[in-house]
Amino acid sequence: MSATTENIFLDKQHPAMWRSLNGLGLKAREAAAAAGVEGTIIELMYVRISQINGCAYCLDLHVGDAVANGESPQRLAVLPAWRDTALFTDRERAALALAESITELPDQRSREREEGYARRHLTADEFSAVSWLAITMNAFNRVSITSHHPVRRQE
Repeated sequence: MSATTENIFLDKQHPAMWRSLNGLGLKAREAAAAAGVEGTIIELMYVRISQINGCAYCLDLHVGDAVANGESPQRLAVLPAWRDTALFTDRERAALALAESITELPDQRSREREEGYARRHLTADEFSAVSWLAITMNAFNRVSITSHHPVRRQE
């Protein structure tokens, strides 16, 4: 690889920035836990956001975390079509709708509809925590995508 085609791992190039982003991610998880947002909802959100953004590295990581925490293969398989199934609770659906809206940033009317749905099923603390989780996951996706973080075959 030449110098112009060699991957630059942003996390390695500026480790202090990476540590700061990790710290923000940890604070978002702490806020979510304090608000009562279950780990299963967090991992579903992380997987869905990574699917939308096309982040292979984060998908590999968070699908594994979701499975390790008891998430079913069936729910993970249909996650891109979660609206078309009855497999997700109202709270999960609210978190997924809000996470998708924050990730895709649709038109104002669509954002208001998704936020309204989320507000009907999430407390203010949950809404805020889910929003911060989505914001930080999007940042992690962008670092991994830009860095071309590799997905290595598991043994």
